[in-house]
Amino acid sequence: MSWGTDLWDQFENLDKHTQWGIDFLERYAKFVKERLEIEQTYAKQLRNLVKKYCPKRSKDEEPRFTSCLSFYSILNELNDYAGQREVVAEEMGHRVYGELMRYSQDLKAERKHHLQEGRKAQQYLDQCWKQMDNSKKRFERECREAEKSQIVFEKLDNDINATKSEVEKAKSQLYLRTHMADESKNEYAAQLQNFNGEQWKHFNVAIPQIFKNLQDMDERRTVKLGETYRSFAEVERKVIPIISKCLEGMVTAAKNVDERRDSALVVESFKSGFEPPGDFPFEDFSQNIQRTGSDGTIGTPKNDTGKPDPKHTIGKAKNKLWLFGKKPKLPPPIPPPPLPSFASAHFQVERIAHCLNEIRTVKSKIPSFRGLKRGAPNLEDLSHLPPEQRRKKLQQRIDELSRELQKEMDQRDALNKMKDVYEKNPQMGDPSSLQPKISETICNMEKLRSEIHKNETWLSEVEGKQGSRGDRRPSGDVNHHAPHGRESPEGSYTDDPSQEHRSPPQPDPHEFDDEFEDDDPLPAIGHCKALYSFDGSNEGTLVMKEDEMLYVIEEDKGDGWTRVRKQGGEEGYVPTSYVEITMEKHSKGP
Repeated sequence: MSWGTDLWDQFENLDKHTQWGIDFLERYAKFVKERLEIEQTYAKQLRNLVKKYCPKRSKDEEPRFTSCLSFYSILNELNDYAGQREVVAEEMGHRVYGELMRYSQDLKAERKHHLQEGRKAQQYLDQCWKQMDNSKKRFERECREAEKSQIVFEKLDNDINATKSEVEKAKSQLYLRTHMADESKNEYAAQLQNFNGEQWKHFNVAIPQIFKNLQDMDERRTVKLGETYRSFAEVERKVIPIISKCLEGMVTAAKNVDERRDSALVVESFKSGFEPPGDFPFEDFSQNIQRTGSDGTIGTPKNDTGKPDPKHTIGKAKNKLWLFGKKPKLPPPIPPPPLPSFASAHFQVERIAHCLNEIRTVKSKIPSFRGLKRGAPNLEDLSHLPPEQRRKKLQQRIDELSRELQKEMDQRDALNKMKDVYEKNPQMGDPSSLQPKISETICNMEKLRSEIHKNETWLSEVEGKQGSRGDRRPSGDVNHHAPHGRESPEGSYTDDPSQEHRSPPQPDPHEFDDEFEDDDPLPAIGHCKALYSFDGSNEGTLVMKEDEMLYVIEEDKGDGWTRVRKQGGEEGYVPTSYVEITMEKHSKGP
């Protein structure tokens, strides 16, 4: 079916229909725009939600529990999901909404052009009709005038009283009117023929072609709507695989929750490394009582086998609630016997000193956790932490310093290579310009090595104490005497506020005995010249001045330190990068 043949007389209706089609297309474009705005708002809200619940602490402070890590993984997947919603909005805006708006403008321009052609054709046909109608009316008027002239002529011709001149005048007038009628007749016939031809062209050629163009335009609009409907769905379908991966990631994160691992992390995070307090010894205050033969069993339990009385032990245990209960209280003072012997009094003093020392040990361990709760000061050697936590923190610090040291070493190597290139190709740069940066890098390396050495010393101290503590078991022997100091074994909180935190640990004075107190000095294997001054502030290092000559007695084993000896016999370690070494096979030290 064709609009040109079937709808030849429906110009106005086709005008309205094509306008409705463009309005419908723009309405759909508005729908797509609102949809993509919803997607953008949804994605923005999802990102804000993820940002709100993402951890705001540093990576070191984040919980390592699997439940937390899984939740953070879900947040990451949700953030990726929000990104896919943004992709949907962007694709809809570009492939659907933008395309529709551009096509709508093209349709409006094309429709306007076709309708203008139709109106022009209609105007031309109307003009032809007016010309034909005017010629028709003139022909009709001329015919009436000719008829009137003929009647007048016939009347004068039949009148005997009419003069010959009047008859001739009427005859000439009749001839003139007849001639004009003939001319108007011919013009009317020509105009009628022309109008009929133009009308045929209008309704059989011009209008069908214009309506066909309008039909093609409307069909293309319909096809375009179908394509945008498909694009609308394809945009959504395109992100479904990625969204499915996001959802699978969430399910995987849920499966990764491990309650046993979380429990182990709790132990790892809060384990102090302290040993539980030992049993309190039985305190026999009846040693100085003068017994007779008849009352020799008074005050002595029947089961005197070296074990404490069960009732007495239970009574003691009620007041000792371990770490989270009451503090163990001192036993009530016992009035001294009237006339104690010197040996008994000495024995009693030792007993009381031992009990007091045991109580102080328990009290010093229990409040150490309270000191952590209320925020103990962060000492450089981490001595305010329990042994296990201190060991882990020191190990983490050593690992971080080692990574930084490796970066500095890589930077030094790169600068040295660049310096070699500059020396071989002076046009590329000045080698001396790199020396300050190389020196700075070397200083940074030495500082890092010094820090690593210091932290390794503290770590070996902690590990040594933990090993010795693991080998030592609490003893209930009454002859065991603890020192009378106020400080706990790990330097934690004590009863004396002025001694709540001990000073940073000092290195073991015998730590370097094996290296520096040999019977015979090591032979020199070379000599070196100090390129820079070194203060030797750490234990085992040696002070040297710039340009000082030293003997090399032990090469660098890969840790960046070389063992040297001064002219006066003093030995120690210096940074390898601070000296220029010359190895000699048969040289000997002084």
